[in-house]
Amino acid sequence: MKILFLIYHGFSESSGISKKIHYQINGLRALGHEVHECTYDILPDGTRARRIDGQTLQNYGKGRLAALRKRYSYRAVVDYAVRTGVEFVYARSFHNANPFTIRMFRAFRRIGIRSVIEIPTYPYDQEYVGFPWKDRFQLSIDQFFRRSLAKATDYIVTFTECSEIFGQQTLCISNGIELESIPLKKQRPQFTGTLHFIGVAEVHYWHGFDRFIAGLGEYYKKGGKANLFFHIVGEVESSEMFDSIHANGFQTLIRRYNLQERVIFHGQQFGEALTELFELSDFGVGSLARHRSGITTIKTLKNREYAARGIPFIYSETDSDFDHQPYIIKAPADESPIDIQQIIDFHNELQLAPTDIRSTINKLSWKNQMECVIKGAMGKG
Repeated sequence: MKILFLIYHGFSESSGISKKIHYQINGLRALGHEVHECTYDILPDGTRARRIDGQTLQNYGKGRLAALRKRYSYRAVVDYAVRTGVEFVYARSFHNANPFTIRMFRAFRRIGIRSVIEIPTYPYDQEYVGFPWKDRFQLSIDQFFRRSLAKATDYIVTFTECSEIFGQQTLCISNGIELESIPLKKQRPQFTGTLHFIGVAEVHYWHGFDRFIAGLGEYYKKGGKANLFFHIVGEVESSEMFDSIHANGFQTLIRRYNLQERVIFHGQQFGEALTELFELSDFGVGSLARHRSGITTIKTLKNREYAARGIPFIYSETDSDFDHQPYIIKAPADESPIDIQQIIDFHNELQLAPTDIRSTINKLSWKNQMECVIKGAMGKG
């Protein structure tokens, strides 16, 4: 089957989202489908363009008019689908429901092309609290039109357990993993008084890393003796570094507890550099504050990467793929500092090797997850 994978942005080598999309596409291709990527990019010369597999499909030009045109001009995408015989469209939501995206999906339906929209996190309105007015204005447009957009598709793909979103039936899957692309941690050394924690994310307030930093501070305030380090890998906005409406800023907590040498910011890392950081690390830090954005159940990519790397980890949301596993700690979904002594004790008692942890997620391959999407979507009458 010929599939168009529709994305409203471009790719970045260091982006976990970009990696996920490539893994999903690889999963579809492993099932024998012909998949073409439709992206939106700003080219090196400033030109804005809709592209298919890296080749320009529609050139919007430069400047403000071009930025406006890309929001309403999707005719070229529909024409491409008709011209090349696309049978199925898999689109990733960009919170961009509007009359023009609705028109595109209705056109797909009229010509017999089935379509689904993946909503990566749901609900997502709370994520915009404190964001600039421009972002909140775009959300208000999405809120007005998203039920109509959902009805123009065949299904909504979700990583929750919701049976319906915006009035449309869902396909519930798990975030997958491509084990072949993720190196396994070589060894799990015994605790000798030093532990390295790693948190990898495009950091936002719902990751709750401030809770972990506060936990480190409280551990030492109470007389803790272990030599602990928290490695934060990924971009950190100034809104997270300093106090915001959501939480104490990282730097505020670091100064309060004198943790300057124990909280290390590495910025974006990928490839061998990222693997080296995982080899150093003993324990993963997942999302610790999804409750701040109104989410209780989600299946995050980061949990799966930690398991694929073969390290234990902590998170606070409900994730049915891991809640029962012996190598995870569930933190309370509140604003309390993380109990670091609990993690140290847990780590010391855990006997599982990296290979044991990794073996529990074989079923979560993207090939299996995307097969569920295709069977569900194409089976709808």
